Amino acid sequence: MSFAFDKDKPVAIGSDHAGFEYKEEIIRFLETRGVKCSNFGAFSKESADYPDFAHPVARSVENGESCFGILICGSANGVAMTANKHPGIRAAVCWTEEIARLARRHNNANIICIPARFVSMEESKNMLSAFMEASFEGGRHQRRVEKIACC
Repeated sequence: MSFAFDKDKPVAIGSDHAGFEYKEEIIRFLETRGVKCSNFGAFSKESADYPDFAHPVARSVENGESCFGILICGSANGVAMTANKHPGIRAAVCWTEEIARLARRHNNANIICIPARFVSMEESKNMLSAFMEASFEGGRHQRRVEKIACC
């Protein structure tokens, strides 16, 4: 797996209860490939509120402590909405490898949001690999990305 992000920084990862099992498996998947992870929770399948995990992941990416982020919940919408409140965060809900790849190439996404109730673990790993290997294309896409922020 080639890596388009800073390999010297960890990946920030978080989930709610619906994404807990996926998060744990994805951490193992990444660590076996030499990728460090900062786990922001949840730490069990007990019911939890996704903003409690999405905000710390977004802050870690926003502050440059992590090279990118991974957020997982049932639909991925809640974590994406939460993370996208942070300046400089471009959290993308992904459901296929191609969507994950395009989120990086065209939108310079820095957080991938995975809908655990709608994709398999294998699809999640494939999307994550595509996201990590893709690089922002810049050019005409840079102009568009610059127009995203409101402040």
